Amino acid sequence: MARTTKPLTNTEISNAKPRNKVYTLSDGGGLQLRIMPNGSKTWLLDYYRPYTKARTCISFGAFPALSLAAARRKRDETKALLAQGIDPKEHREEENLKNEAAHSNTLKNVARQWLEVKKTKVTPDHAEDSWRSLELHVFPALGTTPIHKITAIKAIDTLKPIAARGNLETVKRLCQRLNEIMTFAANTGLVSANPLTGIGKAFQSPGKQHQPTITPGQLPALMRTLANASIRRTTRCLIEWQLHTMVRPGEAAGTRWDEIDLEKKLWTIPAGRMKQKRSHSVPLSPQALQLLELMKPISGRSEFVFPSDRNPKSHTHPQTANMALKRMGFGKQLVAHGLRALASTTLNEQGFDPEIIEAALAHVGKNEVRNAYNRAQYIERRIPLMKWWSEHIEKAATGNMSMTGTAALSIIANG
Repeated sequence: MARTTKPLTNTEISNAKPRNKVYTLSDGGGLQLRIMPNGSKTWLLDYYRPYTKARTCISFGAFPALSLAAARRKRDETKALLAQGIDPKEHREEENLKNEAAHSNTLKNVARQWLEVKKTKVTPDHAEDSWRSLELHVFPALGTTPIHKITAIKAIDTLKPIAARGNLETVKRLCQRLNEIMTFAANTGLVSANPLTGIGKAFQSPGKQHQPTITPGQLPALMRTLANASIRRTTRCLIEWQLHTMVRPGEAAGTRWDEIDLEKKLWTIPAGRMKQKRSHSVPLSPQALQLLELMKPISGRSEFVFPSDRNPKSHTHPQTANMALKRMGFGKQLVAHGLRALASTTLNEQGFDPEIIEAALAHVGKNEVRNAYNRAQYIERRIPLMKWWSEHIEKAATGNMSMTGTAALSIIANG
């Protein structure tokens, strides 16, 4: 008959004294308590490894931190693994590695990986803005939280103070960015599913907000204010450059000399700098070309047409025009991006083809074939539109010394 092992009791375990040599007390089913000469007591399970049948043991933990009852539960769990042909040691190592990986994949670390992918789809300025908003509003509370422990409740609680301040547009964007990060985590196998789907419904929707702009009738007032403003010549040229070319603030601020083809009178912005990641060509009017002539003595040796004042190797900040307009007293009346709306409204009112206007603004539809055709065919049709728009700006500046006007040129030449 097989020898029956008498189960241990808590009293026996507590009373077991250390000896000169290591010894063990058996509880049955392979479970043993190893007692060291220094008095420490550790739970072990003897077993035969699946496939190799080599004898080995696995440690469960020390007594009394791990009680007799808990050790028996671990024994039963381990034997259940063995019954399935799973080596408990290998299983534990795999689980530990998974746990380490899960805890190293914090929200901030996963967000960095997400951002690298996102950078290929958006402009550098947009990517920077996305990261800055997360650093400011999300990472202080959730940045070090493992991605698998991010819940809707935690995210909502983090965003509630922002919503309470009335910054609903910020909340909306953060909800979108957090959802993108969690979807990325799900798609890369870091979590089983995105737990943040629909968290935006927990907050009020922001009202429809358009970029502040002025009416076509206020263009002369803008040019008059710009002519008398105490701002750097580079900043004034930048504002007028954006006004004449109808591009976005970031695209204007980052203008490079090597993007300009003076012979063809064409400015081609590479896809990497465009919002929709599609290159965009701008026919340059005589007035736009004149602005480049004005900038040559200032930045002709730089990579950028509008170099940064602090770092000539970089371009001026995309917010430079906005800050200047604010100092000029426009405040909430007009932002740099609103110059595009001003151009669109004026050109539409003048009866220009809406499709040509949209092409000039680098707006694209969902039809890829049509978009490709439009880019190929509309350059020639956009030339008279751009010429009319620049002449309209110059007329609005009559008597106010536009940077592209002859009065301004003589002043600069003599200044």
